[in-house]
Amino acid sequence: MDRRAWQTTVQRVAKSQARLRQLSTHTRTDPKYSEFFLTRLTKIIRHMSLNQQDLDPDSTTDVEDVADAEEELVKKCEEMWKDMEECQNKLSLTGTETLTDSNAQLSLLIMQVKCLTAELSQWQKETPEMIPLNEEILVTLGKEEFQKLRNDLELVLSTIQSNNEKLKEDLEREQKWLDEQQQILESLNVLQNELKQQVVTFSESRIFNELKTKMRDIKEFKEKLLVTLGEFLEDHFPLPDRNVKKKKKNVQESTAQLITLHEMLEILLNRLFGVPHDPYVKISDSFWPPYIELLLRNGIALRHPEDPTRIRLEAFHQ
Repeated sequence: MDRRAWQTTVQRVAKSQARLRQLSTHTRTDPKYSEFFLTRLTKIIRHMSLNQQDLDPDSTTDVEDVADAEEELVKKCEEMWKDMEECQNKLSLTGTETLTDSNAQLSLLIMQVKCLTAELSQWQKETPEMIPLNEEILVTLGKEEFQKLRNDLELVLSTIQSNNEKLKEDLEREQKWLDEQQQILESLNVLQNELKQQVVTFSESRIFNELKTKMRDIKEFKEKLLVTLGEFLEDHFPLPDRNVKKKKKNVQESTAQLITLHEMLEILLNRLFGVPHDPYVKISDSFWPPYIELLLRNGIALRHPEDPTRIRLEAFHQ
């Protein structure tokens, strides 16, 4: 087999690999199985490349071996392609089924278990590739890992710095809002204290003025009431000789000591409020007996239970 035929075979395998990638991208095939088939094809191509490097163009035996390898490779590719088509058909049939809300989660879990079981069995069949213990290769792998770790850490650092900047802005904004609220609170406290003082002062002064007004009104009403009562008593309860214009001098002298009913009530009233524990007044000669009887008979005055010569005013205010 010449080199051109060998390149044609490699191109066919590469096309199969590209077709497999396209199929795994545009279909619902599990990417883990597609990755497995791609790995197998890559290994076969790598093996073919190694054989190509070791191939002697002048050796007939090598050409026959390559022809056999080509046939075997084509068979494997066709088998793998058939497996992919079967998987695609099964997935197409499975995709038409609709899951109900009741068992959707259960069906999803069952499918995940099946996928994981297939992946586990495949990994168990695989033979792990041994990394050659070469210093240069180990250094290269270490550099790649460290570079990847560095990139990840730089990404994390940039994210943390961005979050810190955002938190710092939020903190400044919240601190500014707190300062404004504290200033408002202080202003409200000052205003509240001022209003309290004004309310207390205004309330005390208003109450004092109201009391003064009430006392003045009461005094005026009292004076008016006393004047009205005096006029009423003078008009309706005069002294015995007031309506008599012409009397003898001896009669005027005998009645000169009598007091009016108004004066009598004033004496009893002053005694009642001045000495509340002993409100009785001694009946003197200046009290006209008809007025005394009038007061006693109408319940305005009361006689002492033990001393009939003493009377007091009835306590109507109690």
